[in-house]
Amino acid sequence: MNLNLYGHAGRWLMVDCGVTFNSPLAPQRDGTENVMQAEVLAADPGFISAQKENLCGIVITHAHEDHIGALPQLWPRFNCPVYTTPFTAEILRRKLAGTGLLDKMPLIEIASGATLNVGPFCLHWLAITHSIPEPHALLIKTAAGNVFHTADWKMDAGPIVGRAFKDAVFKRLVQHNITAMVCDSTNALRDGFSVSETDCAAALHQVIKAASGRVVVSGFSSNVGRLISLARIAAKTGRYLALLGRSLNNMVGAARATGYWPDELTVVDAAHIGYLPKEEVLVIATGSQGEPRAALSRLADDNHPLLLLEQGDLVIFSSIIIPGNEMLISRLVEKFHARKIQTLQSHDTELPVHVSGHPNRGELDLLYRWVQPQIAVPVHGEAAHLAANAAVAKAAGVPQQLTGLNGDLFVLAPTPRLWPGFTKAGRIAIQQH
Repeated sequence: MNLNLYGHAGRWLMVDCGVTFNSPLAPQRDGTENVMQAEVLAADPGFISAQKENLCGIVITHAHEDHIGALPQLWPRFNCPVYTTPFTAEILRRKLAGTGLLDKMPLIEIASGATLNVGPFCLHWLAITHSIPEPHALLIKTAAGNVFHTADWKMDAGPIVGRAFKDAVFKRLVQHNITAMVCDSTNALRDGFSVSETDCAAALHQVIKAASGRVVVSGFSSNVGRLISLARIAAKTGRYLALLGRSLNNMVGAARATGYWPDELTVVDAAHIGYLPKEEVLVIATGSQGEPRAALSRLADDNHPLLLLEQGDLVIFSSIIIPGNEMLISRLVEKFHARKIQTLQSHDTELPVHVSGHPNRGELDLLYRWVQPQIAVPVHGEAAHLAANAAVAKAAGVPQQLTGLNGDLFVLAPTPRLWPGFTKAGRIAIQQH
């Protein structure tokens, strides 16, 4: 549920405005479990909404829910321009449809590589690789110093969507005298390098080609590259591809509208998939995290109106287990096994049937050495991830590392320091449309 604020010359810039799901409204500091939970939560924006006249703009780096999901609900508290690239703008417009905000929000589409002045901030959009179309890092320049905000990223030499990771773009950042690099820590506990989306496609092809019954694949709807790979696999293995789940249909629709979905790849009407021979069926279904109302749970309970699974069919989890969802996923798997339906999770096989969209330690080390910031500010993840990221930065020669908590103020210039508890950083429950 990312919400970052950069302040300079009395003005503020917001970068991302996301949600998280099925989490406590207050962090559990005392070990108790009786904490009120909410289905959808956002960061409490009280600090900035109280001075919205000083907020000069909002930048959305990419269209994942933890970066964009809260904007339709929170934007009326800010009432300022929103800047993002075309695919992310298409996702946002779809979210705004029916809210009454579509014609009210100033939504400004930015081309990849563009430079724009927003208040006292000079912003440059840098294309990077991640698990969704058009992910971007930001170079934020001010009179006081320059920040490289990575957002979510990895070094993927073979993404299915978009261009391969371009080393040269990031090696040039050293020329900009970067004050601070604000960097993704999600996989900072993992050694080596992340695996390419192309390798994941090859692994899924190998598994699906060997399957004799129906195949259901569940993952993250926003990974358009993974969806395209599965559509290609369907064509290669003589299967028909169908989508079960509103978010999947919405994402493929957005990919078509912005030119990311190849014209030759067909998706059949899901209403027809139940009538086909089992060896011709490939379905992508929502619900990889065990969400009770999602398509995969309905398939497990044998009550999906469009498809019934049988003994010998295969369910592939092309996803990770998000911490906190272990029990939900375990129950889902047990239901399939009780009906003699096979399952394959990423920890069941050496094949990369799922790959992460985030950098391992090897990638972090390289990027720090190329950019050579004066300060490293690790973000995304628990305390252990932030500490691991800081350790990589230190080993890579970054002179100073600042790690803190939500609500802390990171003073980057002229004298770097951390101001703990600068503002209240709570959570609020919101309703998604």
